[in-house]
Amino acid sequence: MERESPITAVEAVSDDTHAGGPQGGMAPGVPAPHSPVMAWNEWDPLEEVIVGSLDGATIPTHHLTVIFNLPRAAQPFYRFASGWKYPKFMKKLAQQELDNFIKILAGEGVKIRRPDAVDFSRKFKAPRWTSRGFCVACPRDPYLVIGDEIIESPMCWRSRYFEGDAYRSLFKEYFRAGARWTSAPRPQLTDDLYNYDYRVPNLKAGEPMQFTVNEFEPVFDAADFVRCGRDLFVTRSNVTNLMGIEWLRRHLGPGFRIHEIESRCPQPMHIDSSFMPLAPGKVLVNPDYIDVEKLPAVLKKWDVLIAPRPDPVEGFMSKISMCSPWTSINVLAITEKKIVVDQSQPTLIKALKDWGFDPIPAPFLSYGPFGGSFHCATLDVRRRGVLKSYF
Repeated sequence: MERESPITAVEAVSDDTHAGGPQGGMAPGVPAPHSPVMAWNEWDPLEEVIVGSLDGATIPTHHLTVIFNLPRAAQPFYRFASGWKYPKFMKKLAQQELDNFIKILAGEGVKIRRPDAVDFSRKFKAPRWTSRGFCVACPRDPYLVIGDEIIESPMCWRSRYFEGDAYRSLFKEYFRAGARWTSAPRPQLTDDLYNYDYRVPNLKAGEPMQFTVNEFEPVFDAADFVRCGRDLFVTRSNVTNLMGIEWLRRHLGPGFRIHEIESRCPQPMHIDSSFMPLAPGKVLVNPDYIDVEKLPAVLKKWDVLIAPRPDPVEGFMSKISMCSPWTSINVLAITEKKIVVDQSQPTLIKALKDWGFDPIPAPFLSYGPFGGSFHCATLDVRRRGVLKSYF
């Protein structure tokens, strides 16, 4: 069900051409003070980006929020290897693809930033649970950039509780240079939050939707949100609950609207393999996970591009990927035209060309066991654009 925060009709259709936002305290039309962080959507020309790292990568500690978000074929590996460092040959294959991706971004004039190295194999304790870490391959998951503000999300994976340590030096630098830096309430992650009787629902048989997390406290992954100026879209998932969505809605205030999109994925996690805005008026949709007929009404005037079914892929790394085949649409827009897409998806590449885009193919399947693809592996720090309403 779509739910919108209060906003007047005038605000909803206004075209604000200032770089500041409501939370910055700037009057409409008055530029905000210079900030190295500034991004309002998924498609403005990309100028600076944080790219993930495989340093210290550790297979996450076994937990229902981890195992029930993995493809069935990959689950035995992650159960068996829980808490161990990733094998060197896996890191080597993924690093080669990551280096090539970085080279592409740098070649397009994008400034690349990297998180610090952290050893995630070390065990840590909270009062009522223990865990080892995971990795910083996917900076999209713990952080959301809205204008000049970096928002740290309250993630529900215990193995990601201290992931932010790898970004501290970067964010302190951005903060000193004028960016805002906010953290959602730090979650307790006690057993009260988790539905330990969870079973993957058979949606085709009409079973009701279930989630691994309940409403004990606000939790969300930033990767369950995508930005279109004054409008954001979100899916409730196994890592994002309604309290988390409401926290962000209240935090952003009436200058923004958050639209909820129902997912038909039996194990929903992260909107960017279901619903990906590519440019003003154009959104790429996964027809298996999203019912196009139930999209929020604001999208009626947009071109809804139905993504082709993922091309089949082979190889060990794809078999133990943490991701569904629909990570094919987890693309990264460098501009409104240029989009980095996995080279293993020729059908999608052709479709993007037919839709008027300029796809840049690159290999990235070996990154799947570390949590994602191009959009997941990045956090856009600065895009050259201004705050607008696109609806």
